[in-house]
Amino acid sequence: MSEVNTLTDVNIKLQPLADRVVIKPAEAEEKTKGGIILPDTAKERPVEGTVVAAGPGRKTDDGKIVEMDVKVGDKVLYGKYSGTEVTLEGEEYLIMRESDIFAIVK
Repeated sequence: MSEVNTLTDVNIKLQPLADRVVIKPAEAEEKTKGGIILPDTAKERPVEGTVVAAGPGRKTDDGKIVEMDVKVGDKVLYGKYSGTEVTLEGEEYLIMRESDIFAIVK
């Protein structure tokens, strides 16, 4: 069985299962390009983040594990309302399936 990957510089106590990943969302913009400071209610939800933990992969019907395309440390783009928000030790994370990730940012 393969081990779960976690980002070493993040003390995260979440171990995603199967094809799920834990993502640390990027910070929302504080100002507009014109310099206007945005209140919390007007900020856009981020659609970019960093994978901090990844499960071993999806299991097929015959019991084989399909490895993940994303790995810990990848910057990724995902849907605006994808995943489940969780707060652990004051930090916010998203848990989502790998299929909810649109792209890896190179």
